[in-house]
Amino acid sequence: QVQLVESGGGLVQAGGSLRLSCAASGSIVSINAMGWYRQAPGKQRELVADIATGGSTNYADSVKGRFTISRDNAKNTVYLQMNSLKPEDTAVYYCNALLRTYYSGSSNYWGKGTLVTVSS
Repeated sequence: QVQLVESGGGLVQAGGSLRLSCAASGSIVSINAMGWYRQAPGKQRELVADIATGGSTNYADSVKGRFTISRDNAKNTVYLQMNSLKPEDTAVYYCNALLRTYYSGSSNYWGKGTLVTVSS
């Protein structure tokens, strides 16, 4: 069993900041990439940012320069620092991890999501 538990969402005014965290736990052998996706009402889920084990990162154009993804491999945790938030950042943010367990090969796992609401 693997769990990804997100925290840190909430309501913030435009221009404000939030920090999301996601901790992976369970029968984990290794974690490859970890990342954040978001889904706004009526829209498809989209990649926000991801980070490989070695630290290389990838960002959606819409968040470059405002969001920073990082991870603590010892804690199996990924973070998303979100600055200069805009109303269009409002969405449910989902944590994702590509990882290997003691019982299976590499698979994608998802958290349940945390809501971020940015008011104008």
